[in-house]
Amino acid sequence: MNRIKEVLKEKGVKQVWLAQQLGKSFNTVNGYVQNRAQPSLEVLFKIAIVLNVEPKDLLLTIKEI
Repeated sequence: MNRIKEVLKEKGVKQVWLAQQLGKSFNTVNGYVQNRAQPSLEVLFKIAIVLNVEPKDLLLTIKEI
């Protein structure tokens, strides 16, 4: 599970913008945001770079679940 939704909100960034930055469809990014799909590690690292956060900040820890 991921925290992409929360990080987008914290950064004031829309899913459409993130999709454009990643070269992915809105539906793909929305799947990540809604936890219907999980990005590959490669995509997760790209998301972290685009959002200027550490990759670990996009992941839930066991304590948070």
